[in-house]
Amino acid sequence: MHFIVNGEQIDVEADIRTSLLDLLRNCLGRTGTKKGCDQGACGACTVLVEGERINSCLALAVQYQGRKIVTVEGLAQDGHLNPLQQAFVDHDGFQCGYCTPGQLCSAIGMASEIERGMPSAVTKDLTSPRIALDQTEIRERMSGNLCRCGAYNGIVEAISETLSAGNHPTIGEGVRA
Repeated sequence: MHFIVNGEQIDVEADIRTSLLDLLRNCLGRTGTKKGCDQGACGACTVLVEGERINSCLALAVQYQGRKIVTVEGLAQDGHLNPLQQAFVDHDGFQCGYCTPGQLCSAIGMASEIERGMPSAVTKDLTSPRIALDQTEIRERMSGNLCRCGAYNGIVEAISETLSAGNHPTIGEGVRA
């Protein structure tokens, strides 16, 4: 199978029943993506596929051949943290750090959804060309990513600061999410 992971072209032999998560971690050594529940309920395994966030534990790797996959390892650019990664540090948006890779990838995917005008269950004005990004909107959109340490306030503050400052976080390849 052929994959594009964090901008790198990779050919690998794997069983067609292998999940994308297991392929990334066990076959390609991209251990930043975490295995949490292995049922799509916690979001620890969230990665970006062509800018859209997915739970990699629920995806068969074979479905994503030839598509651009970005893991947490691909978020930094030229050795510098992505603005969202830096905001997580600044706002203490992590404690044990286990959920952080999924939180980061999910937040970048969320930013892309907002930029495209995709409403959530709590979006107040469906006719507005811009979605108001308040704490309720962020919490709703990030609700698929659990943090067992309870660092939610720091996570929301980091996302809010980054997106409010007009910094649309990009993925490491220089391609917008």
